[in-house]
Amino acid sequence: MMTNLFSVFDPSSSIMNWSINWISTLLFLSFIPMPFWFIPSRYSVLWNNAIQTLYKEFKILLGPNSQGSTFIFISLFSFIVFNNFLGLFPFIFTSSSHLSFTLSLALPLWISFMLYGWFNHTQHMFAHLVPQGTPSLLMPFMVCIETISNMIRPGTLAVRLAANMIAGHLLLTLLGNTGPSLMNSPIMLNILIITQLMLLTLESAVAIIQSYVFAVLSSLYSSETT
Repeated sequence: MMTNLFSVFDPSSSIMNWSINWISTLLFLSFIPMPFWFIPSRYSVLWNNAIQTLYKEFKILLGPNSQGSTFIFISLFSFIVFNNFLGLFPFIFTSSSHLSFTLSLALPLWISFMLYGWFNHTQHMFAHLVPQGTPSLLMPFMVCIETISNMIRPGTLAVRLAANMIAGHLLLTLLGNTGPSLMNSPIMLNILIITQLMLLTLESAVAIIQSYVFAVLSSLYSSETT
């Protein structure tokens, strides 16, 4: 039962043993050149305002010595939010609902932050393992706790994004599968359609929020190493 339930999220379509569903991850590239060839629309102005707001916020989080690293997290936010939104359209594979996608984003970022911090700010990284004001008896335990919490960060980032995306899509799939059985009851069918529209609106909000959370937490992890 569980295999059939989650099979809708399985990238099983393939040509010559190569999964073609993952091509949907690159569909957002088709939207990028449009502002260069068309008159700026309300959508492009809204997107530019959102990017400027994110830039100001990331600059505050990263500090005055960010030196352009804010654009890494803005690009990360844009990449994730485009993939989340494209997954809401019918017949488009939601790549952000798979751990292979989210871990490939979180793990390299975390490894690069750790390598940079331990090689360039070794004393600061050791001091970060013991919070200020910790009693002497608790210091060994705090080192273990901080080390474990630091090591599970890429996993929590990946699981949070994938779980939130797959939960909404799973609800929409389950409700959609009950549609044919309600064809003889117009009232229940209308209620089902209204519920799905409300869930779709909620999923649109989740797509933005989870992209924002992923980018902000990544920037916070980066600021701790500097």
